Amino acid sequence: MTSTVQRLCRMGIRRRAANGTLALAILLLSPVVTTLSAQAQTLTVLYSFKGGADGVQPYAGLLRDAAGNLYGTTYSGGAPCNCGTVFKLDATGKETVLHSFAGGDGQGPAAGLIRDAAGNLYGTTQYGGASGGGTVFKLDATGKETVLYSFTAGADGALPFSRLVRDAAGNLYGTTYFGDFCNCGTVFKLDATGKETVLHSFAGRDGQNPYAGLVRGAAGNLYGTTAVGGASGQGTVVGLNAAGKFKVLHSFAGADGANPYAGLVRDAAGNLYGATQVGGSSNNCSRGCGTVFKLDTTGAETVLYSFTGPPDGQYPFASLVRDAAGNLYGATFEGGASGKGTVFKLDATGKETVLHSFAGADGAYPVIVGGLARDAAGNLYGTTQYGGASDSGTVFKLAP
Repeated sequence: MTSTVQRLCRMGIRRRAANGTLALAILLLSPVVTTLSAQAQTLTVLYSFKGGADGVQPYAGLLRDAAGNLYGTTYSGGAPCNCGTVFKLDATGKETVLHSFAGGDGQGPAAGLIRDAAGNLYGTTQYGGASGGGTVFKLDATGKETVLYSFTAGADGALPFSRLVRDAAGNLYGTTYFGDFCNCGTVFKLDATGKETVLHSFAGRDGQNPYAGLVRGAAGNLYGTTAVGGASGQGTVVGLNAAGKFKVLHSFAGADGANPYAGLVRDAAGNLYGATQVGGSSNNCSRGCGTVFKLDTTGAETVLYSFTGPPDGQYPFASLVRDAAGNLYGATFEGGASGKGTVFKLDATGKETVLHSFAGADGAYPVIVGGLARDAAGNLYGTTQYGGASDSGTVFKLAP
């Protein structure tokens, strides 16, 4: 597990399943437009990364502001050390690099961003910082970066892949993939003074290696997933209440899903929805092609959909987004008409529709850590790790 993850994270290459390890990657403005008449969807490539100072390989989802600007990160590229970037894409398709990481201030941002009312952006880098274990950073409206915390790669955690969540008091919450006594990962809190508190250290049986970020309920409860660990070693859904009490809400066993690298989305009734990278009922992939699941407030899990491989998609990494009608939207890393991934919709009856199959020029292999962004008109925005004009990744818009 460790060597596979580290190799991918450092080199940015695609990875395949091997004995239950992570199966996929952690892996101008002439827009490319593809129309799928069957679903009446139009995909527009808003930006193709050139593979240099403008950034390379966007893994994460996007943040959209009221003016229609998109903000995101690239895992590599930028100057001076190819350590990754924070970028802005305006409504005309003009890209601006807001910050290029240099190593000491962070390296390899794999997560998306959050934004406060003053326009400050917050995120994590997987590596870099004072000890090389990753950072939590802030980027203000002028583009000035501040490292809020550097992980020591010890008991405080290491390798934060996750998008952060912020409360009204300005506290930040997230997860680290590694850290503490068994390198099983942590849930952490960072207060407004920069003090880090480990809220939970995973030990294996209660979950291991959280990849995704957290979702926060109205009462301050935190919910998340771990990629492995749990009763069957195939991942968990976990909860942590405001008093710090931790609970495993569900342990995956294979047929009901396995290895949830995606985070969760929560509805008004408190039900949780997510995706597992593998598992499910299909035999078309060696360990199953992945699932979409629901976990109700009693902890009962329902598999809403099992992927079958091409053409409906396989290996969903992205967190889901949910609309007011209860439809779920997500992405698969592979599968689809060309095998390069899909954007899909799952309606309230469990019917799956492939909204778009990536073909290369329009993007390839979407990871979209943190999930798609959706506007009031129903347009979806996301990134692909590869593809586009220079095969360095894209930013896309999918219109209904």
